[in-house]
Amino acid sequence: MLNKTQVVIAGAGPVGCVSALILARAGISVCVLEAEADLIPELRASTFHPPTLDMLDKLGITPKLIEQGLITPKLQYRDLEEGLIAEFDHSIIRDHTDHPYRLQCEQFKLTRVVEDLLEEYSNAEILYSSKFVSASQTDDKVVISYDTSTGRNNIECDYLIGTDGSRSAVRKSQDIEFKGFTYPEQFVTVSVPEEIDSIVTNMGHVSYISHPTEWCALIHAPDYWRFLFPIEMEMSKEEAFKDEFIQKRLQKIAPYKGKYTIQLRTLYGVNQRVAESYRLGRILLAGDSAHVNNPLGGMGMNGGIHDGVNLSEKLIAIYNNGGSEDLLDLYDRQRRPIAIEYVQAQTIRNKKNLEERDPNIRKQRQDELRAMTDNLEKSRDMLLQSSMINSLERSANIQ
Repeated sequence: MLNKTQVVIAGAGPVGCVSALILARAGISVCVLEAEADLIPELRASTFHPPTLDMLDKLGITPKLIEQGLITPKLQYRDLEEGLIAEFDHSIIRDHTDHPYRLQCEQFKLTRVVEDLLEEYSNAEILYSSKFVSASQTDDKVVISYDTSTGRNNIECDYLIGTDGSRSAVRKSQDIEFKGFTYPEQFVTVSVPEEIDSIVTNMGHVSYISHPTEWCALIHAPDYWRFLFPIEMEMSKEEAFKDEFIQKRLQKIAPYKGKYTIQLRTLYGVNQRVAESYRLGRILLAGDSAHVNNPLGGMGMNGGIHDGVNLSEKLIAIYNNGGSEDLLDLYDRQRRPIAIEYVQAQTIRNKKNLEERDPNIRKQRQDELRAMTDNLEKSRDMLLQSSMINSLERSANIQ
């Protein structure tokens, strides 16, 4: 078992795993601490945007995801009462990416692919059932304590990266504030095997359906269609998961002659928060440890992977190319403003557009979307924004 390494990563989710692979490929020794006994089959994030696929392609990951995923070139905006409002095809941004589409593929498939790839590197290790407890740092090292089934252990490293999720123990251990707000609703996700595009004519494989109280995001994954919709904060899990309640909501969105086969249902609260800093000395944050947002637009996991790639490249520059540790401050400058000005702003706006109650504003938004489909330049600009290509260009220009 390692007791000293160059980089420790807390959390073997998508961001932690991808970061570990990038570092390992560059010859940097890395140890990933994962509290669970195995990789979690998490389904929540399932959208990979074009620039993320471009990044993962360089690591040999994207073809393996495509084998297990569903390529989705088109994006729809609909209204529960009006039907289809606008449809956009990612093929018009093919000059900006090698992957002009979204890929619908559950995040656990990514972590499993990376786990297999990491086995090729003797300088990388994932320690399961290893729960991060605390970290202390000096000018030249970080000492981490973590718990296993046999007791407490310590590991020493040059840098610690916290990718351990929204409740990040790494972030909390360093008293880094996580400012923002919690939405006054809960989100329910329901997965069904019925083919929704056969039930609702021309239903897109990624559709955002607006309504003042019963809006919905509908995603077609390889083996199921997933509905996401809001419920009141006061509703209990038992009430929210009742078949009668769920069937009623699904029937409003996609009227079906029979009962839907509910394969999976989840309930969770939603926050919009950003860490006060992504760097505290030799301790860094990335992904949900650094920022969380609502899932509308599929920007959380993608933005986290973009964090991990950015940070890993800077650590490689420090280790292999004599780069200054000031690069770690540049990581904070490049990625934290993007989380605030782009991911937070965009996802908040996405939710507001879906739930808009003022009929005049709703109509204005619908008219804007319709007009956009008739204007190639505006359509392209919209997709460059929604696919996160613009955010990466903005990030790269920050010095």
